Amino acid sequence: MNLPSFLWLWKIAAWSMGLSLLAYLMLAITGVWMFRARTSQQFPFTPFMGGNREVRSLHYLMGISMVSLVLLLLAIGIVGTLGHFGSLGHSSHLASGLIVVALVLLSAFSATQISARRSWARPLHIGVNIILFVGFAWVSLTGWIVVQKYLP
Repeated sequence: MNLPSFLWLWKIAAWSMGLSLLAYLMLAITGVWMFRARTSQQFPFTPFMGGNREVRSLHYLMGISMVSLVLLLLAIGIVGTLGHFGSLGHSSHLASGLIVVALVLLSAFSATQISARRSWARPLHIGVNIILFVGFAWVSLTGWIVVQKYLP
């Protein structure tokens, strides 16, 4: 198939990646907010967020959004690459993408395990998300290299 028939797919991928990065940023902000609320006696309240429960809800909502967007990106990558090339594995973007998907899913799993009885879950969640920063940078770089192949 020729690229113009897949242009709409690449547009969805570009928007999904941008929104994934925005969700990651919002998750970092709300994660730091929850950490500060948990570790300090003074919690900085603002008019638009009444307390830690609302921040936690926003954090979960952003996390669910990021997982959904990353899975959408995986599907678009597989469909688009198979449709255009007929096979996978034409660049390091596949490896970086699969690693980011695995990290996002591990982060989501560890988030569901965080509790007072599971002391391993919070450090795992935070550590995976720090590594995910590097993963997002890597997948963005390899994605940009792939996009350059399609530009005139």
